[in-house]
Amino acid sequence: MKSKLGLDFKKVEYARNLAKDIAADVQQFVDKHTTVSVERTITRLLGIDGVDNTGVPLPNVVVNQIKEKGLLSEGISLFMGNAILETGMTPQEIAEEIAKGKLNITELPMHPIDKIREALEPYVDKAIKKIEDNRKTRETMIERLGEGPQPYLYVIVATGNIYEDVIQAQAAARQGADIVAVIRSTGQSLLDYVPYGPTTEGFGGTYATQANFQIMRKGLDEVAEEVGRYIRLCNYCSGLCMPEIAAMGAFERLDVMLNDALYGILFRDINMQRTLVDQFFSRVINGFAGVIINTGEDNYLTTADAYEAAHTVLASQFINEQLALLAGIPEEQMGLGHAFEMDPELENGFLYELAQAQMAREIFPKAPLKYMPPTKYMTGNIFRGHIQDALFNVIAIWTHQGIQLLGMLTEAIHTPFMSDRYLSIENARYIFNNMRNIGDEIYFKKDGIIQKRAQQVLQETTELLEKIREIGLFGALERGIFADIKRSKTGGKGLDGVVEKGKNYFNPFIPKMLGVDEE
Repeated sequence: MKSKLGLDFKKVEYARNLAKDIAADVQQFVDKHTTVSVERTITRLLGIDGVDNTGVPLPNVVVNQIKEKGLLSEGISLFMGNAILETGMTPQEIAEEIAKGKLNITELPMHPIDKIREALEPYVDKAIKKIEDNRKTRETMIERLGEGPQPYLYVIVATGNIYEDVIQAQAAARQGADIVAVIRSTGQSLLDYVPYGPTTEGFGGTYATQANFQIMRKGLDEVAEEVGRYIRLCNYCSGLCMPEIAAMGAFERLDVMLNDALYGILFRDINMQRTLVDQFFSRVINGFAGVIINTGEDNYLTTADAYEAAHTVLASQFINEQLALLAGIPEEQMGLGHAFEMDPELENGFLYELAQAQMAREIFPKAPLKYMPPTKYMTGNIFRGHIQDALFNVIAIWTHQGIQLLGMLTEAIHTPFMSDRYLSIENARYIFNNMRNIGDEIYFKKDGIIQKRAQQVLQETTELLEKIREIGLFGALERGIFADIKRSKTGGKGLDGVVEKGKNYFNPFIPKMLGVDEE
């Protein structure tokens, strides 16, 4: 592909190789460690669900038993497979006995490791088949119903009540939305457990639970039949329970998931060791389930300046691409993030933003790029806000973005009303239809403002990636390279849930989901 921006693709390849080295360094750490959330995810995939008589989720109850005995490093698979052999019970029955205080799986006689693996096999295969069947269902529905063209029109619901969310989501689908995201209740990312069952109360959003996923999936499938196109469901598997929520999403056929450890490190102060280990398993699950991941680079520009920090966004996109590839996620499932956050008072800000968006499209040609709307400079002036969103929509269609999270004219005032969503969808549909092929018709002036800006950002990106390769991603996060926020490798939330793997450790799901032989 010839670059409209005059980009040097040898430099792009160099940057990609730098990011590959950075990701490989992270993966070396990841491969040697596990976490409480990774182990809880394994129990969920083995079929364990529900809560004990005090409301504690059974996956937590089971994993806490081996953690309290100092045996987390050996992994739950070893003890669960052994308990199946010794007791003849299912994983769910074993979890219920542990919850009643009647069984301690760390004290059972230990069977040979090959027999333990064999005992787990039927439960592993059942989960794999369920996820594969969901993926086939999605593909069949899209083939039968079709779906909207890219950029997908992406809107959010956030009432706190899942049943009210369904009503609002169905209304949005009728108005033209292609993706509905259910915003999580404020603070859920910091809970080291997943709430259970349907929920009707939340602050700033609705709790991500498997029951809520199931309710919203049913509601969107119903409206999909009505409007004659598939409607994608999005939720969040960032936070302290990344892989658990990814597994729940795979079981309930979610289509899109916000899935980025760097976001949790920077904006929720989650320990970087914990969440990068969690991220790998969550992405393996999402990749296998056919889920499009959304990354969080757009958030950097809420704390750093969009003009000055543009290269940090591109550097993070390169790194996220390589980390995703290691987890088996194809480029077509990488919703790499960026945002329209230029200061409206900046002269030629639109041109700089156009250069950034076009650059992302040229460098990541297969990715369904996730483009985020203006938020930082939305003032409550709904008339100017609607124009800002219109300019954002123009750049999206011009540069062939993949996922368009629609801006709301009432941003900075209140949670959107259904009427606000309607106006935003109308705005985007009008611009997308009238300017559908503008990007195919217009080329940029050689050595003009747009070309020079893109080339400058690419150069700054390669220099930054060289620095990150030298100090490592952990070092870069400690120095505040992304979003102007510094985090400690041993600080933040959740570090006590990280351990180095023991000699008997195994995770039966990762090899099957990645299609590789077990080591």
